[in-house]
Amino acid sequence: MTRLPITKTPKVYVGGAFIRSESGRTFAINDAGGNFFANIPQCTRKDLRNAVEAAAKAGPGWAKRTAYNRGQILYRLGEMIEARAPEMTEAIMIGGASKNAAAKEVAATVDRLIHYAGWTDKYEQVLGNVNPVASPHFNFTVTEPMGVVGVIAPDEAPLLGLISLVAPAITSGNTVVALASGAQPFPAIVLGEMLATSDLPGGVVNLLTGFRKEMVPTFATHTHLRAILAVASADERKQLQLAAAESVKRTRLWKSEEKNDWFSSKAQGVYAIRDTLEFKTTWHPIGA
Repeated sequence: MTRLPITKTPKVYVGGAFIRSESGRTFAINDAGGNFFANIPQCTRKDLRNAVEAAAKAGPGWAKRTAYNRGQILYRLGEMIEARAPEMTEAIMIGGASKNAAAKEVAATVDRLIHYAGWTDKYEQVLGNVNPVASPHFNFTVTEPMGVVGVIAPDEAPLLGLISLVAPAITSGNTVVALASGAQPFPAIVLGEMLATSDLPGGVVNLLTGFRKEMVPTFATHTHLRAILAVASADERKQLQLAAAESVKRTRLWKSEEKNDWFSSKAQGVYAIRDTLEFKTTWHPIGA
């Protein structure tokens, strides 16, 4: 008797749990050969709002973690992706990438996580400062996480592009609600499974799948999202910037119509961490 294989039922990862879309809707994706592969949850605006609530709940605890501990957790996530590299490589190949290209993207993703793991206890010394002032005060500037950050991932490099936007935000103690690539969402599904068994607390990273035209407006207007990192079209960028201005939301936008080299060393670094930080300056009187 021939055994039927047990196929994966994709679910999104929100608040440390695997959920289907609130609406129950799905959309089909095909493999590189054009054959049906899986039904992916089509998340709604309510799913996004629920994810923001989960991220907000996880935020204070994550921000209070020591920099050293956050570095350990990011390093551990890199270890897990390295150990399950063949599975993640196959997830990327479903979108049509060659095996070599997919393996290269997985390796670059691991390297990017290790890069930011090394920054967790160093960015404060680079971005913070003791300021010279013309008065009897000790004046210094320290960094603080912004809170909940919205991420809209690119279609190209669906894993590396996603991690390149998520990792710097969580390095400094923010939490993230991310919309995965619309064209290639399956790597984000597999990433969620790895996050669930990592040391990263539930709610720190929340991954959604769905259609950009439905989700981008809510990303733009949600007042509890304090920053938006997005790879967006011209119309989406305009929408994000106009709506973000109303809620004083910081935006860092890349052009989707241009090729973004996520493998470049310019796609990582301390200034990516700075994009999701606030700066607090303190004046302390000294002398007589």
